[in-house]
Amino acid sequence: MPKVIAILNGKGGVGKTTTSVNLAAIFAEKTKVLLVDADIQASATWWVERSENGMSFDLSQETNPQLLGRLRKIKGYDLVVVDTPPALQSEALTAVVKSADYLVLPTPPAPMDLTVLIETISQAVTPAGVLHRVLLTKVDMRSLKEALEAQNTLMQLGISSCKAFVRIYKAHERAALEGVAITQWRGKNACEAESDYRRVADELQRDWRK
Repeated sequence: MPKVIAILNGKGGVGKTTTSVNLAAIFAEKTKVLLVDADIQASATWWVERSENGMSFDLSQETNPQLLGRLRKIKGYDLVVVDTPPALQSEALTAVVKSADYLVLPTPPAPMDLTVLIETISQAVTPAGVLHRVLLTKVDMRSLKEALEAQNTLMQLGISSCKAFVRIYKAHERAALEGVAITQWRGKNACEAESDYRRVADELQRDWRK
């Protein structure tokens, strides 16, 4: 059975699809990966379909809760990465969480975003008992203190978070527009943006292999 990793947050615009696509691309360098786009907005599908040369992983668009509940039964893949809908009460999200081995919760470090994230964890994550980590995204290096305070807040609440975080760069938007993962994009801050997600991927792999 494949390992199932779901990328989720009850709020949109937090870097969920960016995280899904880029982690799928990095993991696909060493293993067979399927990216499942379970979000009705289909942002991941839009991104991948813009690719001229294809991605290193396969893509499946699926929002049917019954089928999403069978992710572990998918054959031919070592890893399934799921981009979930930003709707806590959706049947699709519930089905994915129940099927997942690991959850990644991307969020900007702003207090308002953290409030929604904590609600997501209490409503959708904690009841499921699935191993998870918060990933700080869209971190502005000019306001690094905000990110450090967010990590400290999560630690005080007993919520696991990644030591690595993803800085905010236009490179992520440019890569999506060109239909490539950040590992393939070449331009300003490409190396920095790629290295952020590589650090995240390494940390996640160390975590779930414990």
